[in-house]
Amino acid sequence: MSATTAPVSEGRIGLRANARHIGALVRRNALQIKQDPESMFDAVLMPIVFILLFVYVFGGAIAGKGNQEDYVNYVTPGLMAMMGLNIAMAVGTGVNDDFKKGVMDRFRTMPIARSSVLIAKIVVEVGRMLIATTILLGMGFLLGMEIRTSVLDLLAAVGLSVVFGASLMWIFILLGLTMKTAQAVQGVAMLVLMPLQFGSSIFAPPASMPGWLETFTDYNPLSNLADAARNLINGGPVAHSVWVTLAWAAGITLVTAPLAVARFRNKT
Repeated sequence: MSATTAPVSEGRIGLRANARHIGALVRRNALQIKQDPESMFDAVLMPIVFILLFVYVFGGAIAGKGNQEDYVNYVTPGLMAMMGLNIAMAVGTGVNDDFKKGVMDRFRTMPIARSSVLIAKIVVEVGRMLIATTILLGMGFLLGMEIRTSVLDLLAAVGLSVVFGASLMWIFILLGLTMKTAQAVQGVAMLVLMPLQFGSSIFAPPASMPGWLETFTDYNPLSNLADAARNLINGGPVAHSVWVTLAWAAGITLVTAPLAVARFRNKT
């Protein structure tokens, strides 16, 4: 049987061996980025473009002309949630492309846990997400953002965004393993992401929206993440939005991670 139709059985792989495999694959993925620095353009440039665009194009309309600095403290925490979404989408297209090139088939012939390949991918993408978030926050501070709570609260907001973003990666990995082309993955992702991003509290307070849309934002997990990050940085109640965000992250991971691993194992 060929490598593409008969992956090697994983057998019983211990936690220590699994950790070694993940570490080796993380190094391999990191070296790929080093050899192709252009792959970091989205993580480096996207936060700069987004924050400048929304602060100076929409900030005056939402916060009032001349009050863009006030809007920076509102939109920057929300954009942290948006960074996770866009990085996660890139994971799905990358996995799909790796299968097209035969990279994943080679991994499946090795005596390693199938999950280690996908986990290593997520670890590296979390690193890219942290870089994008750091640049976003740096731009926010340059534009006048203030931490009205503490540095620890800011770090908690970053950590919450990373946890939720990592859970979304499992969805896009599953999409990448299911769809036939990277373009199809991107197309389906945009159909889902656009309503979630703009039908949320990321860019504007839900109170300014029509009643039906305000109801949608209340159940939108991105709104809870944006509200949690915003209140952690600016001050305000955080318990409800934090727990709802963590519940969404746990639920998404528990449902989609096993499906993604199974799809990876059986994909032909």
